[in-house]
Amino acid sequence: QVQLVESGGGLVQAGGSLRLSCAASRRTNSNYAMGWFRQAPGKAREFVAAISWSAGRTSYVDSVKGRFTISKDNAKNTVYLQMNSLKPEDTAVYYCAATRFWSTTTAAYDYWGQGTQVTVSS
Repeated sequence: QVQLVESGGGLVQAGGSLRLSCAASRRTNSNYAMGWFRQAPGKAREFVAAISWSAGRTSYVDSVKGRFTISKDNAKNTVYLQMNSLKPEDTAVYYCAATRFWSTTTAAYDYWGQGTQVTVSS
């Protein structure tokens, strides 16, 4: 079992920045990867970014490339999502999740955090 706790959400004006953190209770397998997803009201949960613990391989959805950066601190079992140049359409509940395999699909992730609200005002 892995517990994930997100923090760092909030209200920000368009063009601003936020950094989300996700602390994992433990890492059970070096192949575990971590992902960030988001869900806006009335929409399906969507992939945002992922990073592998060992090699630091990353992937991003096209809509956030060049604005968001995912990173990790292996010693702290923590993953970050630095979000710059935020837009109103980035408004959503952001979730971090853990998977045993490299994946950008929701179904592949076994463990989920409780979510943190990000609201971008225009």
